[in-house]
Amino acid sequence: MPELRCEAVRWVDDEPFPGILEVQFVDAAGQRWSLIDRSSIFAQVAELAPDSVYPVKVTVACEVQGDTEATADDGVVTVSTSPDGVTTPDGRDTFAVNQSQLIP
Repeated sequence: MPELRCEAVRWVDDEPFPGILEVQFVDAAGQRWSLIDRSSIFAQVAELAPDSVYPVKVTVACEVQGDTEATADDGVVTVSTSPDGVTTPDGRDTFAVNQSQLIP
């Protein structure tokens, strides 16, 4: 399953265990998005904590939705962050991102 490259930018809360993180990424149009969810969804290498030094590079599992649109320097692909139920604060889980932002 592909993963979308993001950055953890802050620890939101200790509850519920193991804690809540805010991560961000920029879509293909240059808009910055925030995803807020359990830290265990985003922590790949080491466990993140309130006292971690942010930003930290992380990823979130995603599904490719549809075909890649070719651009001059990179393909644009629509992805959904629904595999782990991750959404923006307003419930959005589908984004157009550069193909280079994905880890196959």
